[in-house]
Amino acid sequence: MIRALILPGLYDSGPEHWQSLWEHDDPTFTRVVQRDWETPIRQEWVGVLETAVAAAGDDIVLIAHSAGCALVAFWAAATSLRVRGALLVAPADTEATSYPIGPTGWRPLPLVPLPFPSIVVASSNDEFATLDRARLFADSWGSRFVDLGAAGHINAESGLGCWPRGRELLAELLP
Repeated sequence: MIRALILPGLYDSGPEHWQSLWEHDDPTFTRVVQRDWETPIRQEWVGVLETAVAAAGDDIVLIAHSAGCALVAFWAAATSLRVRGALLVAPADTEATSYPIGPTGWRPLPLVPLPFPSIVVASSNDEFATLDRARLFADSWGSRFVDLGAAGHINAESGLGCWPRGRELLAELLP
């Protein structure tokens, strides 16, 4: 039975990214594979997530990174399906000038409470979202907020490896 769906952001998560390491270490974690990782169309990504959650059932946790966090917010606003919770790491600010050109339909980002427990994890020096914006996302989504300090975009370049602190946070949401 799937316990977690991994939702990478733009460009997917490479082999040294903590999401990929978690997926490799735990066979109950499944990556949601999108058709277009570089210029995603929001409605398409939301549809793929809808299909994945419907197939997995409601006793799962979503593990999102970057634009994957925006995906969760858009999906939650449009679905009747439910999940146990979501770990939302380094949410990308799709409305910021730093957000890459190419993705379609990712503005404005839904700022409404998520209908499930969630944790937003952010960094003080993330190039894709300021700490204030990440805190706004957490407050708007009804999420617990965790500030990692200066951890970059909380990806492979951040040097986190398997990121044990992230696994601890995830354990709070797992069945």
